[in-house]
Amino acid sequence: MKQLLTAFVCICFTVLTQAQVLEKKWATDTLLKVPESVLLDERNQKIFVSNIEGKGPWDKDGKGSIGLLTLNGKITNAQWVTGLHAPKGMALYKDFLMVADVDSVVIIDIFKGKIIKKVYVEGAQGLNDITTDKLGNMYVSDSKTKKVFYIGLYKGDIKLYLEGLNGPNGVFFTDHALHLVDAGSFYRIGKNKEKILIADGMTADTDGIEQVDEKNFLISCWSGVVWLVNVNGQKTKLLDTKSEGINSADIGYDRENKILYVPTFWKNNVVAYQLKY
Repeated sequence: MKQLLTAFVCICFTVLTQAQVLEKKWATDTLLKVPESVLLDERNQKIFVSNIEGKGPWDKDGKGSIGLLTLNGKITNAQWVTGLHAPKGMALYKDFLMVADVDSVVIIDIFKGKIIKKVYVEGAQGLNDITTDKLGNMYVSDSKTKKVFYIGLYKGDIKLYLEGLNGPNGVFFTDHALHLVDAGSFYRIGKNKEKILIADGMTADTDGIEQVDEKNFLISCWSGVVWLVNVNGQKTKLLDTKSEGINSADIGYDRENKILYVPTFWKNNVVAYQLKY
């Protein structure tokens, strides 16, 4: 009986993992300038892309920009907003786009296409990803100082939220809690700011987080891997382009249509995949 049960579980697991696949839909032209992050604006039916450009991924050289794509992958404006340094993660709240940019958070009016404010975080050296709660308050990771900062949208207060991390990057705020990837592990942050492990065993270059549904998340690793991770800790590898030399940085996701957007960094384009799930 035990052997039959084990076989049944293995069959079910195999069927489940086989059902979770990615099918390539489109790829943009290679006119983007080191795209690091992708964010869907569902309400206005457009896609934002952060372009690092410049000499290095952390240089404050003023060469960074935000680009615009259609939902079909057409680049409508490769440099829609300029004047950033090395922009990375993005978050959208109402009519404002927040961008993590080395030592500041750049706030952009999405209808005017203009920078309206830069919020400098004292001591920050490598702001990498950003997310907002329902009130628009921001949580931004600093991969160099290994911290996460809180920025109040209306009060403008800036506080240290987490420290002593290993290599924080992707952050994602659900209806209930902040989630974080930290050097190969995926955590939910508890009410007392404790790290509650969801899954580990990924490479140390874990990058972006997107939520598929209440129980599943997409986690990218910069080297070229995307995982589907269940809140119970089960991982399924959906994409691996490492052998092709194609990176997968801070991913975006269309929950309604189940489309994954992958910025390829040095390959200078964004690739969209249909999630069969």
